[in-house]
Amino acid sequence: MLLGTFAPKLDEKGRVILPAKFWDEFSGGLVMTRGVDRCVFVYSEREFEKVHEKMSNAPVTTKEGRDYIRLFLSGATQEIPDKQRRVTVPAMLREYAGLDRELTMIGAGTRAEIWDSAAWNEFYAATESGYAAADGEVIAGLF
Repeated sequence: MLLGTFAPKLDEKGRVILPAKFWDEFSGGLVMTRGVDRCVFVYSEREFEKVHEKMSNAPVTTKEGRDYIRLFLSGATQEIPDKQRRVTVPAMLREYAGLDRELTMIGAGTRAEIWDSAAWNEFYAATESGYAAADGEVIAGLF
């Protein structure tokens, strides 16, 4: 399970050092793709196969479903980290997420997310205050 918040830097070649706590999950290879909210989703190859299988079994009878699958998979790229735990974030994904030197990488359970730090801080501030004021359950049966 991927957990925590980390602050790696993007180097001049577009590489990021993966947090040590994520290494076991990603050392054999990973898949990056466009996430939602202008971040990059990072999956282990094994986890991405599960996501892809669910997508493959989903009906493509709605335009929204077809469009999401197209955008999600067309932005996907397989990467293998080097021995220094660095992985290249492709230019297309850096542009999509507005990534600059300062990054925030979070563990989101079955995936990691890479955010521009300013965007993450803005998202976090806006979202956290909304949960504090929420009436009722945020996730049914859990909170």
